[in-house]
Amino acid sequence: MRIPNWARAVRWYLRELTGEAEYDRHCERHRRHHPSAPVPTRREYQVLRLRHQEARSHSRCC
Repeated sequence: MRIPNWARAVRWYLRELTGEAEYDRHCERHRRHHPSAPVPTRREYQVLRLRHQEARSHSRCC
């Protein structure tokens, strides 16, 4: 594996691991489904995601 390919793979893995890619996917979906609405900031997205998880805490095992 060449160095640029290796670096790209590491970058992808770290973005998936930390949740960076999830926010980017959310922004893409938001722009596609709500083109006139402003895209939430990363902080706003994290708050919404946390509220969503807490509201559905019964689906988790622990």
